[in-house]
Amino acid sequence: MIVTSRFVVKNGSAVSQGKYIARTLSTEKKYVKTTEKNGVRTISLCDSSSRNSLSLEMLKTLVTEVKKDENNKDLRSIVLTSEPGKVFSAGHNLKELVRNVCEMGANAESHKDVFEICSELMRAISQSPVPVIAAVDGLAAAAGCQLVAACDIAVCTERSSFSTPGANLGIFCSTPGIPLVRNMPRKSAMYMLFTGFSISGKEAYECGLVSKVVANDKLEEEVRRITDAINTKSRSVVHIGKTFLYEQMTLDISTAYTRGTEKMVDNLKMRDAQEGIQSFLEKRKPNWSHENN
Repeated sequence: MIVTSRFVVKNGSAVSQGKYIARTLSTEKKYVKTTEKNGVRTISLCDSSSRNSLSLEMLKTLVTEVKKDENNKDLRSIVLTSEPGKVFSAGHNLKELVRNVCEMGANAESHKDVFEICSELMRAISQSPVPVIAAVDGLAAAAGCQLVAACDIAVCTERSSFSTPGANLGIFCSTPGIPLVRNMPRKSAMYMLFTGFSISGKEAYECGLVSKVVANDKLEEEVRRITDAINTKSRSVVHIGKTFLYEQMTLDISTAYTRGTEKMVDNLKMRDAQEGIQSFLEKRKPNWSHENN
């Protein structure tokens, strides 16, 4: 075991697997535990004392962990999860917000910091060059539900539940509602936002909040199946595809198709596109370069 300043590196810093370099890295901070193995960075929320609330420090830590070393070609996907238990994340730390009010006389700047860094985290997820996957086992409430909705893919267990109960406490879930209404039918999102009622994992799947719901003991297996599939793809091709998918969401249909046509043409110029086609024709596995040219 080799200990570095930032990571614990097991079995050496890199293990050769053909053309792919697999790293096993682990680091633990106050709010999260991060591991990286076989191209998958797993960020596990581990502040159980606050029900994994998204405090200012938790949010800052998550931004750092999502964006860290993001251009390394060995990184292929990011998984956001929590330690086994009843809560994925209960949302913003209300005690922190109340303390700010009492100690600083409703200091608007301190509140703005919390919500701005939260928005930065959501943008970091969409702007990450690799797919970001939420693996949920338990309650995801308010900003915790927002975190799930902001991810590219979300998988949950049958016992999971999702809610945006801010209005119950006099704080409407305005920012959680942003990705919610972009993932779900509007009336389903409004139902959650106006009533504060929770929905089950099955209901979350049916209305498009999550990609898949699995048995309580199958979450890790399903996430591994997804990340293994991503690992077989060209990182550069996935990156160009993810970037365009988010870009075209704000465009009208005609402009989207025009831009999509340009993107497909650019994609075909890439080394990995030609390698992918050639390997298919030759009935062999592709040898990806993961380069952007």
